[in-house]
Amino acid sequence: MRIAERYTGTAIGLHWLIFALIAAGFALAVYMVDLPLSPLKLKYFAWHKWLGVTVFALALVRIGWRLTHRPPPHEAAIARWQRSAEGAMHVVLYAMIVVIPLTGWLYSSAAGVPTVYLSVMRLPDLLVKDYALAELLKAVHVTFNYMLLVLVVIHSAAALQHHFIARDNVFRRMLPCIKPRRGNTGNA
Repeated sequence: MRIAERYTGTAIGLHWLIFALIAAGFALAVYMVDLPLSPLKLKYFAWHKWLGVTVFALALVRIGWRLTHRPPPHEAAIARWQRSAEGAMHVVLYAMIVVIPLTGWLYSSAAGVPTVYLSVMRLPDLLVKDYALAELLKAVHVTFNYMLLVLVVIHSAAALQHHFIARDNVFRRMLPCIKPRRGNTGNA
């Protein structure tokens, strides 16, 4: 595999950094949601928002990078439906990593709770205070997060299928630390 057949270092770094931040934000949300109201819970909510704002900003960078840098070509023979599914999955994943933080920000705004990034920069409220709308946005935010979890599981399963079953280099294109298999274009 030539170096041009891998994703760029920037794309790989953004992919795994965004994944790690989303995983941390999701785990923190699941943990904190049932805690009794306390200074600790408020601190965790602030951290969750910081993670969300960071994911939102990095998602915009990632999308900009993707629009200006073509992904590497597949060296494996992949069925047309798989290529279509791959393209659709990436579009939906990109949309979710933008929309989920945005729904969180909208929810905070409608709830009348400001978003203060890193306890330094207050972000503008996107909506006026409206508790009914806040409850709706909260439900949308939670639902989209669980939808993203399902999509990530499917995405990961597909990557692992390429790695362990098809034994091609599709998964390895996004790994910074594993060398490509030589002379193997996959079984597909």
